[in-house]
Amino acid sequence: MANVLETVREEDYVEYFIFAAGFETISRDSDRNVLSEKLPEILSFVRQYSESYIWHKDCFNLTVQSNSGTPEECMVPPHLHGVTHFGENIEDEWFIVFLLHQLTKEFSDLIIRVVDSDGEFLLIEAADHLPNWANPETCEQRVYLYRGSVHVVPLSEGVGDQLSIKDAVHLVTASPETTVAADPVQKSVQRRIDGYPAKVVELQHQATVYVPAGVAALLKARPDFIAPAVLAFCNRDPIDMKVCRAMRFFPPENRVLASVKFTKCLYAMLSHHKFYPDRRTGWQMPDPNSPHYKAHSLGMKLGCGFEILVSQAKPLKDRESAPSTPDEQVDLSTDRGWMRYLEALNKCGYFKGLLEGSKEYIELFEKARNHYLAARDSMPSKSSVGQEVFDVLSSLDIDVEELKQEEISLPPPDDDGWLEVSPKALDEMMEERYGRKMTAKVNSETDPQVVSSQLMKFMNHISGLEGAEFPDYDEDLGGQSPAPVRPQRGIKKTKKGKNTPDTSPSKIFPNGGSDDMPQDSNKVSFSADAFSCAVQNILDFAIPEDNWELDSDDSAMSSYGEEVDMDLNQSKSGKKGKTTAEIESEIKQYMDQMDHELANTTIGESFEKVTNNKAASGGGDQDESFEDIENFSPVDINVNALKNILQSYQSQMGNAGPASNLLGHMGLQLDSERDSDEA
Repeated sequence: MANVLETVREEDYVEYFIFAAGFETISRDSDRNVLSEKLPEILSFVRQYSESYIWHKDCFNLTVQSNSGTPEECMVPPHLHGVTHFGENIEDEWFIVFLLHQLTKEFSDLIIRVVDSDGEFLLIEAADHLPNWANPETCEQRVYLYRGSVHVVPLSEGVGDQLSIKDAVHLVTASPETTVAADPVQKSVQRRIDGYPAKVVELQHQATVYVPAGVAALLKARPDFIAPAVLAFCNRDPIDMKVCRAMRFFPPENRVLASVKFTKCLYAMLSHHKFYPDRRTGWQMPDPNSPHYKAHSLGMKLGCGFEILVSQAKPLKDRESAPSTPDEQVDLSTDRGWMRYLEALNKCGYFKGLLEGSKEYIELFEKARNHYLAARDSMPSKSSVGQEVFDVLSSLDIDVEELKQEEISLPPPDDDGWLEVSPKALDEMMEERYGRKMTAKVNSETDPQVVSSQLMKFMNHISGLEGAEFPDYDEDLGGQSPAPVRPQRGIKKTKKGKNTPDTSPSKIFPNGGSDDMPQDSNKVSFSADAFSCAVQNILDFAIPEDNWELDSDDSAMSSYGEEVDMDLNQSKSGKKGKTTAEIESEIKQYMDQMDHELANTTIGESFEKVTNNKAASGGGDQDESFEDIENFSPVDINVNALKNILQSYQSQMGNAGPASNLLGHMGLQLDSERDSDEA
């Protein structure tokens, strides 16, 4: 396999550090020897579980890392270090966690830290069971595996939130009873690695493919070559396509049936990748409806993948056998380094806009070509997957007749029905992974009060900088009891139970009342709770305590039409401090001004109104407020909310959108017409 650090590290990696207990006693001169003696024993133990495992990109690997005495490196004890890129197959990451977990059981003196691009990803699995102080910043360098358990160093250990790895490892080994994580955390991590090593077989897929004889011989000798071949084909570029049109190493004329072992991830990638070969190459494909088409298609893709790998390694082989000279004509048409170098020269204007094929252009081209060959030959040779495949292929004695005789005894292919997942099966998988979430159906016959109550509960919940806290849904919706709502700062209750802003100076100005603030202060104090509650009252369509003009026109809101425009400049008179009464008056003036502007529009006619029968039977404070107004029909907030949500969902046309996303968190599931018909 290729060295994991040959290229820039990508985000799909898992990194692991293995420390040995008693590292404090290891001297700088002897630490490498001690770790080097431990390394073969660890690799031998890992090989017992991973011998038949097909790694997607990089395999499990370890190297000795010892500090050189610098202050930064002294904070990390001597250790064994490894990095594995897992690509599209996330199971590689959790298989490595299983291996590390088993290592801590087998070797009681090992303390292991494992992270990925997300940081301490072990705690992500146990996010619902972590203490309140735990977050990605405070948990950094505090999570370890020790003696078969997950250990989390408490926040109290260390200066502030920062804790060095050296101190953390010492705390875990010195007092493991204080750092071991709670049982729910242990179970969450254990649930992800349960089933290994038997799960390795479950994640594999056996298929019968029609491949060139060279490919069959390679996979028979090295089954692990399947992963780089599939990745080379799926990640091909225009340069690789030139190679696939030649097929010099794996001609399609000599094809045989072979049984190939994939991982399910690799098999899915290869099966769903659309590719139509050039007929001039020699690929004779059956009809797509033929039962043999899949075997031919998979074999053709594998042949192209191996051809790409070997073509990448061939220039290296040629250099080793015969050193290049400026006069030597070397084929660089499939050399990626040369193509990138030539592209960079064009971008920087090396060819000065000369016509390709002209005398001056050819001179510059040959000069650049010779410079590239000289620089390439001076670089140290690096082993690669393609080079390894080329070397193995060169050493094989391929007997086509023998391979064809083996076709009689091939095992039957595995059923690939797992590739197709029905919506019901997907729901079952999600429920098994995350648990069943009780929801209530929302359709045109749903009581509007149900939707309104859940919306109000959501609006009254706390929302912080890190995101909204979604409330639990009521028992009458089929869910759990609602979680107790924490009291909100800056909120007080009126006699009718309605939330109103607590506008006392101590609530609006957390740093002191307005009268205590200096007149020339430029600081701005703001209470988010009071502002949120004030906006909430506006959204609730609260009717201002105003004197109504009973001689209304056609519009229900036109009673404001003949009011005198209020002068809002009074609230902007330049006073630095405002009393509670002034603040309440200012909010009321804004509300009145809003109603005054809406009075000249027809927006009021777009709302659903409470019918006379409903108003007569409903009773309550709303009816008492308007008992002296003739022919007044207040807005039915519940019906309007449900109507707008259903219209929003209909416009989504079954896709994700604001209506389904919002109500989904509140235990409400929008019911489509198709679902209703099936029920």
